[in-house]
Amino acid sequence: MKPDDDLCLCFHVPRRKVEQFIRVQKPRRASELSECFGAGTGCGWCRPFLQRLFDSKQPDSESLPEPAKYQSDRKDYRRQQSDDC
Repeated sequence: MKPDDDLCLCFHVPRRKVEQFIRVQKPRRASELSECFGAGTGCGWCRPFLQRLFDSKQPDSESLPEPAKYQSDRKDYRRQQSDDC
């Protein structure tokens, strides 16, 4: 995933914004990343990835899936969510 690819697909929050938020705002908990344009407050798919960036000493070097795979996996995640209801 490149810096300008959306990490939060619900609210179109790019990875770069999340990394910058972590550097500048220095959140104390991963849940505070929701203050970054609502990241993680939609379907929930990106929360584990937000947590990985939050936990990383160098978020910009953290390896995340390629955009096509990321979007495809999210589609499956959303489908499973709707099946569970």
